[in-house]
Amino acid sequence: MHPDPLFYVLATIAVIILGLSKGGFAGVGMISTPMLALKIGPITAAAFIFPILVIQDMIAVAMYRRTFDRQILVTMIPGAALGVLLAYAFASTVPGWAVEIALGIVSLVFSLRQLKTQLGSLSREAHVHSTWLGVLSGLGSGFTSMIAHAGTPPFQFYVMPKRLDRDMYVGTSVLFFAATNLMKAPAFLALGQLTAAQFKTTLIFFPLAMASSWLGVRLVRSIDVRNFNVVITVILLGVSVALISQGIVGYSAFAGIGHPT
Repeated sequence: MHPDPLFYVLATIAVIILGLSKGGFAGVGMISTPMLALKIGPITAAAFIFPILVIQDMIAVAMYRRTFDRQILVTMIPGAALGVLLAYAFASTVPGWAVEIALGIVSLVFSLRQLKTQLGSLSREAHVHSTWLGVLSGLGSGFTSMIAHAGTPPFQFYVMPKRLDRDMYVGTSVLFFAATNLMKAPAFLALGQLTAAQFKTTLIFFPLAMASSWLGVRLVRSIDVRNFNVVITVILLGVSVALISQGIVGYSAFAGIGHPT
């Protein structure tokens, strides 16, 4: 059990938002890891959320297992495996403040891109990307997914222009990220993050994760998703700046900046 009440407040908000994302508010789950990282650090936050993602993936795969684009998966999954491996190498060799800055930058880029998309200023012309672009997009998705469970932007970059119908897009996304999440398990184990104590804490939030996913499925049909997503993205923008600032403070302490020698 975590001793700090603030952790449970942030974790509750993060899990609810993650559940809403899985329930149909695509993309808003990106805020969960950065928000929690402000309290417990990026890698610990990602590892805390990881078991919840796996359980939600199992449910989603059961629903969409017959509706997906096989060629996209064959193209992107090998790149995702390499991306996860590179992210593990990064996280295992650099100090925590560097991961905070990296997570903050990834989140900042994602939030700015999302705002641009939501405000209607990104072109969505239909075209077919090359195989190599699919592999590179898979690599980017695997890397950002391992660092921050934020693999959606690179995935969308390759897949969205193909203009799949809704169920085909959702099914392909579900299977791709389910496969990517499974590949992340050995990395989290190697980083020493999937411990019995950590899993017991995460287990407390499983019912909330399921309930919020169910709620997301129902709310997505009755509220303005566009406005909701804009609000979440603006919050993510603020969290991103806070994470970068926190990382810079950590670097300053590490480098002895501002302290007499």
